[in-house]
Amino acid sequence: MRMTAPPTLPLTSGDAQTPPVDLQVPIVDINTALIRKMRDEVGQPTAVESNKLFAYTSGYTLGVGDVLQITVWDHPELAVAQGMQQTQTNVQRSTDPAAGFVIEKDGTVRFPYAGKIAVRGLQVGEAQERIAAALRRVFENPQVTVRVASYRAKEVYVDGQVRSPGAISITDIPMTLYEAITRAGGLADSADQSRMILVRDGVSYQIDLAKMLARGENPSKILMQNGDLLRVVSRDESGVYVMGEVNKPATAYPLRNGALTLSEALAQAGSINSNSADAAQLYVIRSSGGANPEVFHLDARSPVSMILANEFQLQPKDVVYVDGSGLVRFSRVLSLLLPAINAGLTTAIVTK
Repeated sequence: MRMTAPPTLPLTSGDAQTPPVDLQVPIVDINTALIRKMRDEVGQPTAVESNKLFAYTSGYTLGVGDVLQITVWDHPELAVAQGMQQTQTNVQRSTDPAAGFVIEKDGTVRFPYAGKIAVRGLQVGEAQERIAAALRRVFENPQVTVRVASYRAKEVYVDGQVRSPGAISITDIPMTLYEAITRAGGLADSADQSRMILVRDGVSYQIDLAKMLARGENPSKILMQNGDLLRVVSRDESGVYVMGEVNKPATAYPLRNGALTLSEALAQAGSINSNSADAAQLYVIRSSGGANPEVFHLDARSPVSMILANEFQLQPKDVVYVDGSGLVRFSRVLSLLLPAINAGLTTAIVTK
């Protein structure tokens, strides 16, 4: 049996300095085999999400700016030094610093009789043991308790389509992706859950919550780290352009989970114009500005074909084009020619 090559669409590229180059873009029919292939591609896990973002933490380590509350039992005179950090008034304002001892820029904390103690990079229990060891030079078997009064050393930043964007402090409780979004006020109505960008150490990672859930991966396993930037993209940036013989050419926007099927895009554009459209010539153009554009074709004359349209997932910046019927194209060409013909006849009559 002879295999026939798929139809191709000739495209011409070039400018005034370079000669035009013809690119043959294959046209792929939208059928059940293509839908099944796309579903399998969605289900494939990505190594970036699995290996880079699914991390575990060994516990909070102290950093510059953290405020420690240090208590030495049976020595109330040492509590005075900590009380001096408090404000002189009885009213505590939200902008006032927490009472305690601030870890300085060199990573040390100053405490009476103990001097400067290096605590940066230590866990709270380790810092407690180090302070107690320094006090043993003055006191006999001191009982020391250390807790973090204010977490100010480590932050993550949440930007984009959340209700309260800004910096969020990391505490001793590990901050997951969901926790960061919740503390930023939750997702806004315009948020695209399929397009989140996490920037870590200068590297951007794409996070698609819908795909992760479809693969059975738990997004709460993504732990935020100090200096992370999480940006939630707006659905307005993920639009699909619907043009041609539709009742209302427009930009179709995906749902909150980022999903948008071909049938949903046509519905947002008012459906196909039955008077002027050739339903057999429905095209989806993908990566039109890239090096490897793709063109998908659907014969939408049969109502059964809309089942395929309901399963075909569009991607941001796709172009959906519905071609016109032959009669419509002919009448449009004729309408462009008639003014020139009429102008020529008028000129001839005036000349005579």
